[in-house]
Amino acid sequence: MSLDFRLTPELEALRDRAQAVAAAGVAVHGVHSDSWINGFSKEFSATIAAEGWVGMTWPTEHGGGGRSALERVIVAEELISVGAPIAASWFADRQFGPSLIRYGTPYQQAAYLPDMLSGVTTWSIGMSEPEAGSDLAAIQTSAQRDGDNFVVNGQKIWTSGAALADYCYLICRTDSTGRPHEGVSELIVPMDLPGIEVRTIRDMVDNTHFCETFFTDVRVPVENLVGVEGQAFRQTMTQLEHERGGIDRLVSNRPLYEHARSIADVGDPLIRQEIARLETGYRLGRLLVYRETLKQAPQGFSAATKTFCTEHQQRVAEFSARVLGPEMTLDSPLSRAFAYAPAYTIMAGTSNIMRNILGERVLKLPREPRS
Repeated sequence: MSLDFRLTPELEALRDRAQAVAAAGVAVHGVHSDSWINGFSKEFSATIAAEGWVGMTWPTEHGGGGRSALERVIVAEELISVGAPIAASWFADRQFGPSLIRYGTPYQQAAYLPDMLSGVTTWSIGMSEPEAGSDLAAIQTSAQRDGDNFVVNGQKIWTSGAALADYCYLICRTDSTGRPHEGVSELIVPMDLPGIEVRTIRDMVDNTHFCETFFTDVRVPVENLVGVEGQAFRQTMTQLEHERGGIDRLVSNRPLYEHARSIADVGDPLIRQEIARLETGYRLGRLLVYRETLKQAPQGFSAATKTFCTEHQQRVAEFSARVLGPEMTLDSPLSRAFAYAPAYTIMAGTSNIMRNILGERVLKLPREPRS
């Protein structure tokens, strides 16, 4: 018996609509490599929100679409594959809305979800720190209780979109007396509070979405605590499952590939072989993402999905550079897309960290004894 991978007519219609909206967005706002993090447009976020594509899978009782996770993947793939600017609403849609639905209070849900759904507010995540990149348990940014407030002090780095965000979903330490994985909490921090300083980090391709964020005696209302104080480590791990296993990790530089393929010498058997290898990679990566989406993958397997997909994106960049040759260096958008490629295997955890997670948590391999 063979498997039928074709989409239903309803899903095909959804994909066609997503392609049309994405093409219109690119025509107005331009093509953005890694558009879910680099392509910032409140206007386009409002457009996709009007289509019902922000919060597609959220429960209807919280204002969401109540649609399947597969529908969301289909829409997201079409938007990102052409470089449509969805960064203004992506993080809220992908992880913060679901986190508030699962762990937030009724007040928080009523206060924050509607503006997420309409594309009005932009959210960033305060997770990594200078001494705690991929090791969340090593964070030191503190939030000490003082009456009806938490007083936050510390520094975050690689805070994507912080300079443009309305809110920061802050991972902080409310207790430092226990084990490293204990005492971690999550706070909703309005970015206009006194004591917050954001400094953009300009990378080598002139992007400024990464930021340093400094918190100095920032007073955050206790009502902004998400979940149980000191027990948020598992909450954050759930967020990372959303962050690592999505379609954004596969097709972020698809526009670069499509351009290179359009001018490639397909009469060259070696070029044809590379195209076949990359097309196979796209299909394998999509199947891995679908497994995550349909909850068919084991716990923690998003580390493997993220590793395969982001390393595939680097292979796409290398192929495109060989095909485009001098054009890659003369055309600024193309050269930036190529130079940006190393970031894919660093963001959301390096490939080495992902392989460690896969080996230890999924395959249950023994750890090497420390000397």
